Amino acid sequence: MSLVINIADAVTAELNVAPAGTFDPAITAVRRVLPEFELADLAELKVSVVPKSVMITGSTRGVSQYEISVDIGVQRKLGKDLDSEVVVLGTLMDQIADYLRRRQLSAAPYAAWIGIAHEPVYAPEHLAEQRVFTSVLTVTYRAMR
Repeated sequence: MSLVINIADAVTAELNVAPAGTFDPAITAVRRVLPEFELADLAELKVSVVPKSVMITGSTRGVSQYEISVDIGVQRKLGKDLDSEVVVLGTLMDQIADYLRRRQLSAAPYAAWIGIAHEPVYAPEHLAEQRVFTSVLTVTYRAMR
């Protein structure tokens, strides 16, 4: 489990050292094991990096290949103008994906980026029931050990 935690920490660090202006609105990512918040806490934008999965396959007789996935969740309580606020936060998700795509993680140089999935783009039930924008990027890296 330490490998997936190390990758999640590296993704968190990478997001937090992005040059000013990379993300609009600005973010502070936090690695979490359980990204649960009270509704009042979501008045502020929350960016959570959560270990998701590890798949191990054989590569050679002495080396295994690890595919490590982490989720990056973005959440915020929205006001009355859902359409424009969802567009702003959806654009933020695109910016995060663009920033991480093909990027070497400084804190995990042994891991190679292999893909990003964006699901859900946003959770309609969260919007309808609580007026909360929730979106998740799954970023996958490959490492050999």
